Amino acid sequence: MSPRFRRLFPLRLFVRTLFPSQAPQTHPDPFYLFSSPSPHAPSVPSPCNLVRALSSQVTGRSDTSRRSRTPRVPGVEPSAISHLIASIAGGSDDLESQLHLLNLTPSHALVLEVLRASNDRAVSALRFFRWVLASHPDFRPNSEAYNQMVCNLGLVDDYDSMHCMLVQLSSMGHSLTEEAFSFLSRRGTVGVKESAKRIAELLNKVGGSCRGTGIFSLIKFLCSMNAFDTAIFVMSETARRTSYYNVLIAAKCRRRDFEGARGLFDEMRRSGCDPTTKSYNYLLGSLFKNGRFVEACDLLEAMEKSGYLPDLGTFELVLIHACKAKRMRFAIKFLDRMLSEGFKPSLAIDAAFIKGFFGSGCAEDAYQYVVNMSTKVKYSTNVNYSLLAKLYCMSGRVEEAGRILLELMDKGLKPNFPVYMRVKKDLVKLSREDLASKLKDKFNFLTHVR
Repeated sequence: MSPRFRRLFPLRLFVRTLFPSQAPQTHPDPFYLFSSPSPHAPSVPSPCNLVRALSSQVTGRSDTSRRSRTPRVPGVEPSAISHLIASIAGGSDDLESQLHLLNLTPSHALVLEVLRASNDRAVSALRFFRWVLASHPDFRPNSEAYNQMVCNLGLVDDYDSMHCMLVQLSSMGHSLTEEAFSFLSRRGTVGVKESAKRIAELLNKVGGSCRGTGIFSLIKFLCSMNAFDTAIFVMSETARRTSYYNVLIAAKCRRRDFEGARGLFDEMRRSGCDPTTKSYNYLLGSLFKNGRFVEACDLLEAMEKSGYLPDLGTFELVLIHACKAKRMRFAIKFLDRMLSEGFKPSLAIDAAFIKGFFGSGCAEDAYQYVVNMSTKVKYSTNVNYSLLAKLYCMSGRVEEAGRILLELMDKGLKPNFPVYMRVKKDLVKLSREDLASKLKDKFNFLTHVR
């Protein structure tokens, strides 16, 4: 046994305690995912450097290469991953040989963590990713890993390899998410537009699943950066669709740019895209949320005059915000309309009404709402009664809370257990053991019956 092998052998035993191991396999086309090696990929450390990096974990030396966070993979020491990342960024030509030497089996968690850490440091992970695919053909990276890899290629401006990867991803039916384009957040204003243009060109060439999902995710990420002009530029280079404009409208509303959101409706129509009810819902919800109740009502009226009828989402957002604003008369009228059009209130709408009435000092109206809804929508009865009992209990009206729960159980329905326990305990504190005992007997009976 050579001296060098004697030095490496204990380390290989140590590595096997961190990673499940198997004999590396060779893929028939080691670089099938990429047509040519990237000129931007950095060199990687020598075997000795990698051995020293991993052995520093054993000796307790701290890793100085980590920047933003500690890498974590179940069953793997964080410092081991950090040293592996340092090796990838190190500058040698022998990374693949050293990775074979370690005899590790990639897992989804490990590959994803290596890619994320490489992206944190803006270090190319292309050679590592190629090695994973070539040496372990049975391992199939998930969509999240591929999106991280696209981001990595963007970070190092390797658009040739990105194009090859996108072609392969589309052929496999993979989708692109915002994560694939998160590297744009590190570009300046000019750099963002230039990079977005190159990405749009690639997506147009690639087609398939990557084009549709990629354009949508790219626009969404640009909006999150407040790069609305660039997002519109991307649409001009690819396609203008209502779904893309809806992303812009939603982003404008999150920034309370209501005039900008309204302007997008005109922009849509000029571009031959018709708004949908969903388009209006984004703006309606934002106006209500920010207390611009009159403007929201005017928009709702204009929406209907334009031929866009409210859907369940419209009814829900209007009713919830109306109840929060204590506009209960308006909410009741709108609820009646919703019911007349065949829609049933969601649990969120029920909760908004109960809390709205109760918070307005109209507890009796809250009770009447719960009773009425119990005859119309059976599935929400126990939830509504339990919420009402909880509000009574929290306001100190514990005996009334107990009677509400008894009424619910008389219908053969069990209340929410934490609410039942709180009311029962509070009744005992008030020396109303008789009422608490009735609650307990009925609850136990319903439990036994079921």
